[in-house]
Amino acid sequence: MKARLQTSLGQHLVMTPQLRQAIRLLQMSTLELQAEVAEAIETNPLLEWTEDAPYDSPPAADGKSNDAPAEATDSRSEEAGHDDGDWSPEESAWDGSSGGGGGGGSDEDREDAAERMAEPENLADHLLWQLHLSPLSDRDRRIGAALIDALDEDGYLREPLSSIAETLLPEVTAGEDEILTVLHQLQRFDPVGIGARNLGECLHLQLDVLPECTPGRELALRIVDGPLERLPRSGIAGIAQELRSPPDQVEQAVQLVRSLDPRPGKQVGEVNTDSYVIPDCVVWRQRGIWKVALSQQAMPRVSIHRGYEQMIRRCGENDAGYLKTHLQEARWLLKSLEARGETLLKVMRCLLRTQSGFLEFGEQALRPLTLREIAGEVGLHESTVSRAIARKYVRTPRGTLPLKAFFASGIDTDGGGEASSTAIQSMIRRLIDDENPRKPLSDAKLADLLKQSGIPVARRTVAKYREAMNISASHERVRIG
Repeated sequence: MKARLQTSLGQHLVMTPQLRQAIRLLQMSTLELQAEVAEAIETNPLLEWTEDAPYDSPPAADGKSNDAPAEATDSRSEEAGHDDGDWSPEESAWDGSSGGGGGGGSDEDREDAAERMAEPENLADHLLWQLHLSPLSDRDRRIGAALIDALDEDGYLREPLSSIAETLLPEVTAGEDEILTVLHQLQRFDPVGIGARNLGECLHLQLDVLPECTPGRELALRIVDGPLERLPRSGIAGIAQELRSPPDQVEQAVQLVRSLDPRPGKQVGEVNTDSYVIPDCVVWRQRGIWKVALSQQAMPRVSIHRGYEQMIRRCGENDAGYLKTHLQEARWLLKSLEARGETLLKVMRCLLRTQSGFLEFGEQALRPLTLREIAGEVGLHESTVSRAIARKYVRTPRGTLPLKAFFASGIDTDGGGEASSTAIQSMIRRLIDDENPRKPLSDAKLADLLKQSGIPVARRTVAKYREAMNISASHERVRIG
Protein backbone atom coordinates (compact mmCIF):
# COMPACT_ATOMS: atom_id res chain seq x y z
CA MET A 1 0.00 0.00 0.00
CA LYS A 2 1.36 3.39 -0.97
CA ALA A 3 2.48 5.19 2.12
CA ARG A 4 0.24 8.09 2.99
CA LEU A 5 1.04 11.06 5.15
CA GLN A 6 -1.83 13.23 3.91
CA THR A 7 -3.69 12.75 7.15
CA SER A 8 -4.04 14.92 10.21
CA LEU A 9 -0.27 15.31 9.88
CA GLY A 10 -0.27 15.82 6.13
CA GLN A 11 -3.45 17.23 4.66
CA HIS A 12 -2.67 20.77 5.70
CA LEU A 13 1.13 20.36 5.75
CA VAL A 14 1.99 20.32 2.07
CA MET A 15 5.10 22.52 2.44
CA THR A 16 8.05 20.39 3.40
CA PRO A 17 9.47 22.47 6.30
CA GLN A 18 6.15 22.37 8.13
CA LEU A 19 5.66 18.68 7.39
CA ARG A 20 9.10 17.89 8.77
CA GLN A 21 8.45 19.95 11.88
CA ALA A 22 5.14 18.15 12.50
CA ILE A 23 6.79 14.75 12.12
CA ARG A 24 9.61 15.73 14.45
CA LEU A 25 7.24 17.02 17.14
CA LEU A 26 5.08 13.90 16.87
CA GLN A 27 7.91 11.55 17.77
CA MET A 28 9.04 13.62 20.76
CA SER A 29 8.27 12.64 24.32
CA THR A 30 6.34 15.17 26.40
CA LEU A 31 9.51 16.33 28.15
CA GLU A 32 11.28 16.86 24.84
CA LEU A 33 8.24 18.70 23.50
CA GLN A 34 8.23 21.07 26.48
CA ALA A 35 11.92 21.81 25.96
CA GLU A 36 11.37 22.37 22.23
CA VAL A 37 8.50 24.80 22.82
CA ALA A 38 10.41 26.65 25.54
CA GLU A 39 13.35 27.12 23.16
CA ALA A 40 11.02 28.31 20.40
CA ILE A 41 9.51 30.92 22.74
CA GLU A 42 12.97 32.15 23.72
CA THR A 43 14.08 32.60 20.11
CA ASN A 44 10.80 33.79 18.54
CA PRO A 45 9.45 37.12 19.88
CA LEU A 46 6.02 36.41 18.40
CA LEU A 47 5.46 33.38 20.67
CA GLU A 48 4.39 33.59 24.30
CA TRP A 49 3.06 31.34 27.03
CA THR A 50 -0.69 31.43 27.61
CA GLU A 51 -1.53 31.63 31.31
CA ASP A 52 -5.32 31.49 31.21
CA ALA A 53 -5.65 28.02 32.79
CA PRO A 54 -3.79 25.93 35.39
CA TYR A 55 -1.07 23.91 33.68
CA ASP A 56 -1.69 20.70 35.58
CA SER A 57 -5.49 20.74 35.62
CA PRO A 58 -6.99 17.30 34.92
CA PRO A 59 -10.09 16.54 32.87
CA ALA A 60 -13.20 17.33 34.86
CA ALA A 61 -15.57 14.69 36.16
CA ASP A 62 -17.96 15.29 33.27
CA GLY A 63 -15.28 14.12 30.89
CA LYS A 64 -14.28 17.54 29.59
CA SER A 65 -10.85 19.02 30.02
CA ASN A 66 -10.64 22.53 31.41
CA ASP A 67 -9.23 23.75 28.14
CA ALA A 68 -9.44 20.84 25.71
CA PRO A 69 -12.10 20.85 22.96
CA ALA A 70 -15.13 18.65 23.53
CA GLU A 71 -14.17 16.33 20.71
CA ALA A 72 -10.99 15.45 22.61
CA THR A 73 -12.92 13.71 25.37
CA ASP A 74 -15.71 11.75 23.71
CA SER A 75 -13.83 8.55 22.90
CA ARG A 76 -15.57 5.46 24.14
CA SER A 77 -15.11 1.74 24.18
CA GLU A 78 -17.46 -0.51 22.26
CA GLU A 79 -18.09 -2.46 25.41
CA ALA A 80 -20.05 -0.56 28.04
CA GLY A 81 -19.31 -1.58 31.59
CA HIS A 82 -21.04 -0.82 34.88
CA ASP A 83 -21.12 2.39 36.83
CA ASP A 84 -19.85 0.72 39.99
CA GLY A 85 -16.24 0.50 38.83
CA ASP A 86 -16.01 3.92 37.23
CA TRP A 87 -12.84 5.86 37.72
CA SER A 88 -11.90 9.43 37.08
CA PRO A 89 -8.58 11.25 37.30
CA GLU A 90 -9.62 13.13 40.45
CA GLU A 91 -9.89 9.91 42.41
CA SER A 92 -6.14 9.39 42.16
CA ALA A 93 -5.06 12.95 42.93
CA TRP A 94 -4.02 13.39 39.32
CA ASP A 95 -0.87 15.39 38.82
CA GLY A 96 0.45 15.83 35.33
CA SER A 97 4.02 15.79 36.57
CA SER A 98 3.73 12.41 38.27
CA GLY A 99 5.01 9.35 36.55
CA GLY A 100 3.69 5.94 37.51
CA GLY A 101 1.27 4.40 39.91
CA GLY A 102 -2.20 2.98 39.73
CA GLY A 103 -5.56 4.67 40.01
CA GLY A 104 -7.59 5.18 43.12
CA GLY A 105 -4.85 6.94 45.04
CA SER A 106 -3.28 3.67 46.17
CA ASP A 107 0.23 3.26 47.53
CA GLU A 108 1.39 2.61 43.97
CA ASP A 109 0.95 6.33 43.33
CA ARG A 110 3.62 6.97 45.92
CA GLU A 111 6.14 4.47 44.57
CA ASP A 112 9.83 5.29 44.61
CA ALA A 113 10.79 7.90 42.05
CA ALA A 114 13.25 5.52 40.43
CA GLU A 115 10.31 3.38 39.33
CA ARG A 116 8.90 6.31 37.38
CA MET A 117 11.92 6.93 35.21
CA ALA A 118 11.60 6.68 31.44
CA GLU A 119 13.17 3.51 30.10
CA PRO A 120 15.90 4.14 27.52
CA GLU A 121 15.28 2.91 23.98
CA ASN A 122 17.81 2.65 21.19
CA LEU A 123 17.33 2.14 17.45
CA ALA A 124 17.59 -1.64 17.64
CA ASP A 125 14.94 -1.83 20.38
CA HIS A 126 12.61 0.40 18.38
CA LEU A 127 12.99 -1.69 15.23
CA LEU A 128 12.76 -5.06 16.99
CA TRP A 129 9.49 -3.97 18.60
CA GLN A 130 8.06 -3.19 15.16
CA LEU A 131 9.44 -6.46 13.80
CA HIS A 132 7.72 -8.39 16.57
CA LEU A 133 4.37 -6.84 15.63
CA SER A 134 4.78 -7.42 11.90
CA PRO A 135 2.78 -10.20 10.19
CA LEU A 136 5.91 -12.20 9.38
CA SER A 137 6.81 -15.84 9.90
CA ASP A 138 9.29 -16.87 12.58
CA ARG A 139 11.83 -17.48 9.83
CA ASP A 140 11.40 -13.99 8.40
CA ARG A 141 11.61 -12.48 11.89
CA ARG A 142 14.97 -14.18 12.42
CA ILE A 143 16.18 -12.72 9.15
CA GLY A 144 14.79 -9.33 10.16
CA ALA A 145 16.57 -9.49 13.51
CA ALA A 146 19.86 -10.25 11.75
CA LEU A 147 19.33 -7.28 9.43
CA ILE A 148 18.58 -4.98 12.37
CA ASP A 149 21.71 -6.18 14.15
CA ALA A 150 23.74 -5.29 11.06
CA LEU A 151 22.53 -1.67 10.83
CA ASP A 152 24.95 1.07 11.78
CA GLU A 153 24.07 3.95 14.10
CA ASP A 154 22.84 6.05 11.16
CA GLY A 155 20.40 3.30 10.18
CA TYR A 156 22.23 2.09 7.06
CA LEU A 157 22.87 -1.52 6.06
CA ARG A 158 26.54 -1.42 5.09
CA GLU A 159 27.09 -5.18 5.00
CA PRO A 160 26.35 -7.19 1.83
CA LEU A 161 23.39 -9.57 1.89
CA SER A 162 25.79 -12.50 1.55
CA SER A 163 27.28 -11.61 4.95
CA ILE A 164 23.80 -11.52 6.50
CA ALA A 165 23.17 -14.99 5.06
CA GLU A 166 26.34 -16.26 6.73
CA THR A 167 25.36 -14.88 10.13
CA LEU A 168 22.07 -16.78 9.95
CA LEU A 169 23.78 -20.15 9.56
CA PRO A 170 23.29 -22.87 10.66
CA GLU A 171 19.83 -22.12 12.12
CA VAL A 172 18.50 -20.50 8.93
CA THR A 173 19.68 -21.09 5.38
CA ALA A 174 18.45 -18.17 3.32
CA GLY A 175 19.32 -16.84 -0.12
CA GLU A 176 19.97 -13.21 -0.91
CA ASP A 177 16.59 -12.83 -2.64
CA GLU A 178 14.78 -13.96 0.52
CA ILE A 179 16.84 -11.64 2.69
CA LEU A 180 16.16 -8.76 0.28
CA THR A 181 12.41 -9.39 0.58
CA VAL A 182 12.62 -9.09 4.37
CA LEU A 183 14.79 -5.99 4.01
CA HIS A 184 12.05 -4.33 1.96
CA GLN A 185 9.66 -5.02 4.84
CA LEU A 186 12.15 -3.56 7.29
CA GLN A 187 12.42 -0.42 5.16
CA ARG A 188 8.74 0.27 5.85
CA PHE A 189 9.48 0.68 9.56
CA ASP A 190 9.90 3.93 11.43
CA PRO A 191 12.05 5.99 11.11
CA VAL A 192 11.47 6.28 7.37
CA GLY A 193 14.66 5.68 5.41
CA ILE A 194 15.94 2.98 7.72
CA GLY A 195 17.68 -0.06 6.23
CA ALA A 196 18.94 1.75 3.12
CA ARG A 197 22.15 0.55 1.53
CA ASN A 198 23.24 3.95 0.24
CA LEU A 199 22.27 7.61 0.47
CA GLY A 200 20.18 7.56 -2.71
CA GLU A 201 18.06 4.67 -1.47
CA CYS A 202 17.63 6.33 1.94
CA LEU A 203 16.36 9.55 0.37
CA HIS A 204 14.14 7.62 -2.08
CA LEU A 205 12.43 5.83 0.80
CA GLN A 206 11.67 9.16 2.46
CA LEU A 207 10.38 10.74 -0.74
CA ASP A 208 8.22 7.72 -1.44
CA VAL A 209 6.07 8.27 1.66
CA LEU A 210 5.43 11.95 0.97
CA PRO A 211 2.05 12.92 -0.52
CA GLU A 212 2.12 12.76 -4.30
CA CYS A 213 1.04 16.41 -4.36
CA THR A 214 4.27 17.51 -2.63
CA PRO A 215 5.90 20.11 -4.92
CA GLY A 216 9.02 18.71 -6.59
CA ARG A 217 8.54 15.14 -5.40
CA GLU A 218 8.63 13.34 -8.75
CA LEU A 219 11.67 15.26 -9.97
CA ALA A 220 13.38 14.71 -6.59
CA LEU A 221 12.90 10.95 -7.01
CA ARG A 222 14.63 11.12 -10.39
CA ILE A 223 17.51 13.06 -8.84
CA VAL A 224 18.15 10.66 -5.92
CA ASP A 225 17.88 7.66 -8.26
CA GLY A 226 20.31 9.13 -10.77
CA PRO A 227 22.52 12.22 -10.71
CA LEU A 228 22.56 12.72 -6.93
CA GLU A 229 26.34 12.23 -6.61
CA ARG A 230 26.96 14.61 -9.53
CA LEU A 231 24.83 17.37 -8.00
CA PRO A 232 27.69 19.16 -6.17
CA ARG A 233 29.79 19.28 -9.37
CA SER A 234 27.07 19.86 -11.96
CA GLY A 235 24.95 22.30 -10.00
CA ILE A 236 21.33 23.14 -10.73
CA ALA A 237 22.02 24.10 -14.35
CA GLY A 238 23.86 20.86 -15.11
CA ILE A 239 21.22 18.64 -13.51
CA ALA A 240 18.46 20.57 -15.28
CA GLN A 241 20.17 19.96 -18.61
CA GLU A 242 20.73 16.27 -17.83
CA LEU A 243 17.12 15.71 -16.79
CA ARG A 244 15.76 18.07 -19.46
CA SER A 245 13.75 19.97 -16.89
CA PRO A 246 13.33 23.70 -16.17
CA PRO A 247 15.98 25.02 -13.73
CA ASP A 248 13.35 26.47 -11.36
CA GLN A 249 11.69 23.05 -11.02
CA VAL A 250 15.06 21.39 -10.44
CA GLU A 251 15.82 24.01 -7.78
CA GLN A 252 12.53 23.17 -6.03
CA ALA A 253 13.28 19.44 -6.18
CA VAL A 254 16.81 19.93 -4.84
CA GLN A 255 15.47 21.95 -1.92
CA LEU A 256 13.10 19.09 -1.16
CA VAL A 257 15.98 16.60 -1.24
CA ARG A 258 18.03 18.81 1.08
CA SER A 259 15.15 18.86 3.58
CA LEU A 260 15.33 15.07 4.00
CA ASP A 261 17.25 13.31 6.76
CA PRO A 262 20.39 11.53 5.51
CA ARG A 263 20.84 9.84 8.90
CA PRO A 264 17.42 8.50 9.93
CA GLY A 265 18.89 6.23 12.60
CA LYS A 266 19.83 9.29 14.65
CA GLN A 267 16.13 10.11 15.09
CA VAL A 268 15.81 7.36 17.69
CA GLY A 269 18.06 7.86 20.66
CA GLU A 270 18.07 6.99 24.31
CA VAL A 271 15.87 9.00 26.62
CA ASN A 272 17.85 10.71 29.36
CA THR A 273 17.88 8.39 32.32
CA ASP A 274 16.95 11.24 34.62
CA SER A 275 13.70 11.87 32.71
CA TYR A 276 10.47 11.21 34.53
CA VAL A 277 7.49 9.69 32.79
CA ILE A 278 4.87 12.33 32.04
CA PRO A 279 1.61 10.93 30.62
CA ASP A 280 0.57 12.35 27.27
CA CYS A 281 -3.05 11.26 27.70
CA VAL A 282 -5.38 10.37 30.56
CA VAL A 283 -8.02 7.66 30.25
CA TRP A 284 -10.96 7.20 32.59
CA ARG A 285 -14.35 5.52 32.64
CA GLN A 286 -17.60 7.34 33.21
CA ARG A 287 -20.98 5.60 33.22
CA GLY A 288 -19.41 2.57 31.56
CA ILE A 289 -17.80 4.59 28.78
CA TRP A 290 -14.05 4.87 28.35
CA LYS A 291 -12.93 8.43 27.63
CA VAL A 292 -9.60 9.99 26.74
CA ALA A 293 -8.14 13.49 26.81
CA LEU A 294 -4.72 14.95 26.29
CA SER A 295 -2.91 15.84 29.48
CA GLN A 296 -2.21 19.54 29.89
CA GLN A 297 1.54 19.02 29.60
CA ALA A 298 1.15 17.18 26.29
CA MET A 299 -0.35 20.36 24.83
CA PRO A 300 1.87 23.29 25.85
CA ARG A 301 -0.18 26.45 26.17
CA VAL A 302 1.48 28.78 23.70
CA SER A 303 0.05 31.48 21.45
CA ILE A 304 1.07 34.27 19.09
CA HIS A 305 1.84 37.64 20.67
CA ARG A 306 -0.87 39.89 19.21
CA GLY A 307 1.09 43.05 19.94
CA TYR A 308 3.96 42.08 17.66
CA GLU A 309 1.51 40.76 15.08
CA GLN A 310 -0.10 44.23 14.89
CA MET A 311 3.34 45.89 14.66
CA ILE A 312 3.94 44.24 11.29
CA ARG A 313 1.39 46.58 9.70
CA ARG A 314 3.10 49.70 11.09
CA CYS A 315 6.85 49.05 10.83
CA GLY A 316 9.23 49.46 7.91
CA GLU A 317 9.88 46.94 5.17
CA ASN A 318 13.04 45.45 6.71
CA ASP A 319 11.50 45.06 10.17
CA ALA A 320 8.28 43.75 8.67
CA GLY A 321 10.21 41.05 6.81
CA TYR A 322 11.93 39.97 10.03
CA LEU A 323 8.63 39.82 11.94
CA LYS A 324 6.78 38.09 9.10
CA THR A 325 9.39 35.33 9.06
CA HIS A 326 8.95 34.75 12.80
CA LEU A 327 5.16 34.98 12.42
CA GLN A 328 5.20 32.21 9.81
CA GLU A 329 7.40 30.05 12.05
CA ALA A 330 5.06 30.66 14.99
CA ARG A 331 2.02 29.64 12.94
CA TRP A 332 3.79 26.51 11.77
CA LEU A 333 4.62 25.56 15.34
CA LEU A 334 1.02 26.04 16.53
CA LYS A 335 -0.35 24.00 13.63
CA SER A 336 2.22 21.26 14.24
CA LEU A 337 1.29 21.11 17.94
CA GLU A 338 -2.37 20.89 16.99
CA ALA A 339 -1.65 18.12 14.48
CA ARG A 340 0.37 16.23 17.12
CA GLY A 341 -2.52 16.36 19.57
CA GLU A 342 -5.06 15.31 16.93
CA THR A 343 -2.93 12.34 15.89
CA LEU A 344 -2.37 11.22 19.50
CA LEU A 345 -6.10 11.37 20.21
CA LYS A 346 -6.99 9.56 16.99
CA VAL A 347 -4.62 6.70 17.81
CA MET A 348 -5.64 6.58 21.47
CA ARG A 349 -9.36 6.45 20.64
CA CYS A 350 -8.71 3.52 18.33
CA LEU A 351 -6.75 1.75 21.08
CA LEU A 352 -9.64 2.28 23.50
CA ARG A 353 -12.14 0.77 21.07
CA THR A 354 -9.86 -2.19 20.39
CA GLN A 355 -8.38 -2.88 23.82
CA SER A 356 -11.18 -1.98 26.23
CA GLY A 357 -10.94 -5.52 27.63
CA PHE A 358 -7.31 -4.89 28.56
CA LEU A 359 -8.33 -1.85 30.62
CA GLU A 360 -11.19 -3.78 32.21
CA PHE A 361 -9.54 -7.12 33.01
CA GLY A 362 -5.79 -6.75 32.53
CA GLU A 363 -3.17 -8.45 30.36
CA GLN A 364 -5.11 -11.69 29.93
CA ALA A 365 -7.72 -9.76 27.95
CA LEU A 366 -5.18 -8.05 25.68
CA ARG A 367 -6.08 -8.97 22.12
CA PRO A 368 -3.53 -9.25 19.31
CA LEU A 369 -2.96 -5.86 17.73
CA THR A 370 -0.39 -4.59 15.25
CA LEU A 371 0.65 -1.21 13.92
CA ARG A 372 -0.83 -2.12 10.54
CA GLU A 373 -4.29 -2.67 12.02
CA ILE A 374 -4.31 0.68 13.79
CA ALA A 375 -2.86 2.43 10.74
CA GLY A 376 -5.58 1.01 8.52
CA GLU A 377 -8.37 1.94 10.88
CA VAL A 378 -7.30 5.54 11.51
CA GLY A 379 -6.03 6.22 7.99
CA LEU A 380 -2.39 6.84 8.87
CA HIS A 381 0.84 5.32 7.65
CA GLU A 382 2.40 2.69 9.92
CA SER A 383 5.46 4.87 10.49
CA THR A 384 3.20 7.72 11.62
CA VAL A 385 1.47 5.44 14.13
CA SER A 386 4.86 4.25 15.35
CA ARG A 387 5.96 7.84 15.92
CA ALA A 388 2.69 8.66 17.66
CA ILE A 389 3.17 5.95 20.29
CA ALA A 390 6.96 6.01 20.66
CA ARG A 391 7.91 7.11 24.21
CA LYS A 392 4.30 8.11 24.89
CA TYR A 393 2.45 7.21 28.09
CA VAL A 394 -1.18 7.15 29.15
CA ARG A 395 -2.63 7.48 32.64
CA THR A 396 -5.21 4.71 33.24
CA PRO A 397 -6.95 3.07 36.21
CA ARG A 398 -4.25 0.40 35.92
CA GLY A 399 -1.44 2.90 36.28
CA THR A 400 0.64 4.91 33.85
CA LEU A 401 1.33 2.68 30.85
CA PRO A 402 3.39 3.09 27.69
CA LEU A 403 1.22 3.10 24.58
CA LYS A 404 3.29 0.16 23.36
CA ALA A 405 1.63 -1.92 26.10
CA PHE A 406 -1.58 -1.91 24.03
CA PHE A 407 0.08 -3.84 21.18
CA ALA A 408 0.87 -7.54 20.98
CA SER A 409 1.43 -10.22 18.37
CA GLY A 410 -1.06 -13.09 18.20
CA ILE A 411 -1.38 -16.85 18.02
CA ASP A 412 -4.36 -18.64 16.47
CA THR A 413 -6.54 -20.53 18.97
CA ASP A 414 -8.55 -23.71 18.53
CA GLY A 415 -11.75 -21.67 18.72
CA GLY A 416 -10.90 -19.80 15.54
CA GLY A 417 -9.80 -16.59 17.26
CA GLU A 418 -6.47 -15.22 18.34
CA ALA A 419 -4.70 -14.85 21.68
CA SER A 420 -2.05 -12.20 22.13
CA SER A 421 1.47 -13.13 23.18
CA THR A 422 1.08 -10.84 26.22
CA ALA A 423 -2.11 -12.65 27.26
CA ILE A 424 -0.38 -16.02 26.87
CA GLN A 425 2.53 -14.84 29.00
CA SER A 426 0.05 -13.71 31.64
CA MET A 427 -1.57 -17.16 31.60
CA ILE A 428 1.83 -18.85 31.92
CA ARG A 429 2.72 -16.63 34.86
CA ARG A 430 -0.60 -17.41 36.56
CA LEU A 431 -0.11 -21.17 36.06
CA ILE A 432 3.39 -20.97 37.53
CA ASP A 433 2.18 -18.87 40.47
CA ASP A 434 -0.42 -21.55 41.27
CA GLU A 435 1.87 -24.56 40.78
CA ASN A 436 2.97 -26.97 43.50
CA PRO A 437 6.37 -25.62 44.63
CA ARG A 438 7.56 -29.20 45.19
CA LYS A 439 6.59 -30.24 41.64
CA PRO A 440 6.91 -27.22 39.36
CA LEU A 441 5.31 -27.36 35.94
CA SER A 442 7.65 -28.16 33.08
CA ASP A 443 7.45 -26.27 29.79
CA ALA A 444 5.84 -29.32 28.18
CA LYS A 445 3.19 -29.47 30.93
CA LEU A 446 2.51 -25.76 30.60
CA ALA A 447 2.05 -26.24 26.85
CA ASP A 448 -0.44 -29.07 27.54
CA LEU A 449 -2.42 -26.90 29.99
CA LEU A 450 -2.56 -24.05 27.49
CA LYS A 451 -3.69 -26.48 24.79
CA GLN A 452 -6.52 -27.62 27.07
CA SER A 453 -7.56 -23.97 27.25
CA GLY A 454 -7.74 -23.83 23.45
CA ILE A 455 -4.34 -22.24 22.85
CA PRO A 456 -2.03 -24.57 20.89
CA VAL A 457 1.43 -23.39 21.89
CA ALA A 458 4.60 -25.40 21.31
CA ARG A 459 6.89 -26.24 24.21
CA ARG A 460 9.71 -24.12 22.76
CA THR A 461 7.30 -21.17 22.53
CA VAL A 462 6.43 -21.59 26.20
CA ALA A 463 10.14 -21.66 27.01
CA LYS A 464 10.68 -18.48 25.00
CA TYR A 465 7.85 -16.65 26.80
CA ARG A 466 9.01 -17.94 30.20
CA GLU A 467 12.55 -16.71 29.59
CA ALA A 468 11.21 -13.35 28.38
CA MET A 469 9.50 -12.99 31.78
CA ASN A 470 12.76 -13.92 33.58
CA ILE A 471 11.18 -17.05 35.09
CA SER A 472 13.54 -19.93 35.80
CA ALA A 473 13.13 -23.43 34.38
CA SER A 474 11.09 -25.97 36.37
CA HIS A 475 14.13 -27.73 37.91
CA GLU A 476 15.32 -24.38 39.27
CA ARG A 477 11.93 -23.53 40.79
CA VAL A 478 11.75 -26.55 43.09
CA ARG A 479 11.15 -25.47 46.68
CA ILE A 480 11.16 -27.87 49.60
CA GLY A 481 9.59 -27.12 52.93
